[in-house]
Amino acid sequence: MAIARSLEPQHWNEDAMATVLTYREALNPLHAILLAFPVALFTGTVLSDWAYLATAEIQWSNFSAWLNAFGLLFGGVVLAWGLVSAILRPRGWRGGRGLHIAALAVMWVFGFLGALVHGRDAWYSVTAAGMILSLITAAAALAAGWTGFRGFPRKEAL
Repeated sequence: MAIARSLEPQHWNEDAMATVLTYREALNPLHAILLAFPVALFTGTVLSDWAYLATAEIQWSNFSAWLNAFGLLFGGVVLAWGLVSAILRPRGWRGGRGLHIAALAVMWVFGFLGALVHGRDAWYSVTAAGMILSLITAAAALAAGWTGFRGFPRKEAL
């Protein structure tokens, strides 16, 4: 189930006289595929907010609301998957997995606040507050993607 992405050299532990293998455990492939959606959708929300602020074309505001809504949908699934995975695994919060789940939670909370802002009238939906919320959400999505795709360190004694 766990895929070793990169193996580091084996370390000799002189106290226990055992070999310790350190590697990075990758995300579950389906979790990784689902994680790509919020990263792309929330980044698209920032771009469509920027396009709306530059052109005042109302359809860009609609695009922002749709991208944000689908980002929340996929982000909620990824967050639930990460929480269940961390709860069911022994030592599930260690090794960067807790940081990954925290980034997902921040992404979802700020995405939800952004959805409330984007749900207003089109002329007032993408203001400085909407753009800032979109930027924070996209940054959290990118951080969640980074922490998830870099893998989680794991050590095993041989």
